Amino acid sequence: MALRSNPVKAALRRGEVALGTMVFEFRTPAIGQIAANAGAEFVLFDCEHSPTDDEKLLGMLAAMRHTPAVPLVRVRGAQYHHIARVLDVGALGIMVPMVESRAQAEAVVAAAKYPPQGRRGAAFGIAHDAYDAATLVETMRSANDETLVIAQIETRAGLENVEEIGAVEGIDVLWIGHFDLTNSLGIPGEFGHPQYVQALHRCAGVAKRFGKAAGFMAGSPAEADHMIALGFRAIAYSGDIWIYQRALRENLEAIRSALFMTA
Repeated sequence: MALRSNPVKAALRRGEVALGTMVFEFRTPAIGQIAANAGAEFVLFDCEHSPTDDEKLLGMLAAMRHTPAVPLVRVRGAQYHHIARVLDVGALGIMVPMVESRAQAEAVVAAAKYPPQGRRGAAFGIAHDAYDAATLVETMRSANDETLVIAQIETRAGLENVEEIGAVEGIDVLWIGHFDLTNSLGIPGEFGHPQYVQALHRCAGVAKRFGKAAGFMAGSPAEADHMIALGFRAIAYSGDIWIYQRALRENLEAIRSALFMTA
């Protein structure tokens, strides 16, 4: 069967903004559906900084199959087995951390695509094609068309080579990893530093020049608005940990304040 369509990839290709969120710790199968019901167009599950295993990931991705939101996964690294494995369990796209060269970007695309565009291994009638292997050629064609490939630019080397990375066919999004990038530039956490600001403009410009989207995880609506104004179009609003903490903190403080006022 054909892979389900990827409306986020289609929107980004049209030059539109796609809004989603990230999941780090809330590894319940329902979390993707909860996010979709809240209006997230994509849910990006982190496997780089969180202990999400393949079985947990399989359940979360399966629960999203009948939602309008697109399930994406940040893999542990650029190696083939990390990329192909999460696609086989049902991700509609991948984010690869610390992409630093054209050769690495090309290897990422090759791992994510079936022949002739790449070298992804052939396994059908499993999770990614909903256990229906009726039309192998159409499944491969559809997977190649619909899979979203995100390269993270988050090191000095990645920034220096961003034009070469952005030129690689099959890379769809150049995503700034802001904490790691400032660390690599020797200005940790200095998000107003001219060197970092210049990097944002450079990545957004490269993405636009090559018909790609620039991506970013924004910690607040104001930051999201700012990044969109800079030309970033794939925006993840925060992640499960911080959304929960912020909402809980604000409302507990409001309750305590009301108690104090009535005491």
